[in-house]
Amino acid sequence: MLFESARSMLREYGVCALRALTMGLVFGLLLAGPARAGFSQELKLEVGNSVVKIEAISAEGGYGLGSGVIVAPGLVVTNCHVTRKASRIAVLKNGLRTYARTQRSDIYRDLCMLRVPTLEGEPVVLGRTEALSRKQTVMAIGYTGGLGIQYSEGEVAGLHRLAGSRVVQSTNWFSSGASGGGMFDEQGRLIGVLTFRLRGGERHYYATPVEWVKELLAAEGAERPIEPVPGLCFWELGPPEQPHFLRAAALVQGQAWDELAQLAERWEAEDPMDSEAPHARGLALTALGRIEAAEQAYSRALNLDPRHARAWLDLGLLYQRSGRQGKAREALTVLSQLDPQAARQLSDSLEPR
Repeated sequence: MLFESARSMLREYGVCALRALTMGLVFGLLLAGPARAGFSQELKLEVGNSVVKIEAISAEGGYGLGSGVIVAPGLVVTNCHVTRKASRIAVLKNGLRTYARTQRSDIYRDLCMLRVPTLEGEPVVLGRTEALSRKQTVMAIGYTGGLGIQYSEGEVAGLHRLAGSRVVQSTNWFSSGASGGGMFDEQGRLIGVLTFRLRGGERHYYATPVEWVKELLAAEGAERPIEPVPGLCFWELGPPEQPHFLRAAALVQGQAWDELAQLAERWEAEDPMDSEAPHARGLALTALGRIEAAEQAYSRALNLDPRHARAWLDLGLLYQRSGRQGKAREALTVLSQLDPQAARQLSDSLEPR
């Protein structure tokens, strides 16, 4: 049933002739995948003109740097972890420094909205994370290192359900100074605010969803003076308050498989429609040697999200390691259309040694 669903999905996207994958030339073409159009220089300049530099000055003389995005006339969104200690906040654009008058804050979601009445600039167009899919091309724009504006093209690596929307995980590189900058789709629409990164993996870059920005925009009566904002952001919390997807990432890095299996079971019970939960359970069960249960977990993840490339990869590797080469190649057929890089990894494992 799982592979029948996958075949239907592939037919929908114009894929046929599964046997052709055994031919080296065709297989190479499939692995190459469609070329990404990328972002034009004109679009980069247009969107980048709405990304600003943030200077946060505390009453004690402390100084912090970040980025922000103009989301409405005189309104700039940034991360609260950039500005939460500030008693004054400056916004820099085109060499001009203006000061925020008031702010709205949602510390848990790590979003602060600054009112800067004298700021000139075109607001960005707001998109939707609901329209995103894994492997979609995105662009991150911010003042990485506090220097000039930086552009980083990448792709969506994961979408994590939290507080009514989806936190975007991507391959776009960014670091200190870019926090509060924007993540944009190929039409130049804001889809997230660059927020944090985790150590230990090139795909551990996260942006808070634009839907949270829209909610903060609608909170017109919530403006307060520029002053320190107490509290912790969701990604700063420790267990057990930490969101499941972040706790799972930490447990995978630490190879704490028993604890990951327990977490995944709780996660599935709380959110049975989140494909990340059974995928995490499959990873744990694979490492624990519970092959049949792991296969069931991966299949559950793929029933929820047939385009979950990482789950297809891990299922294919499971088949390969358990001697089911035919099943592994069926998984490869699907994976080659979803993630060429992951398909190469699975293909390499199937090559005779």
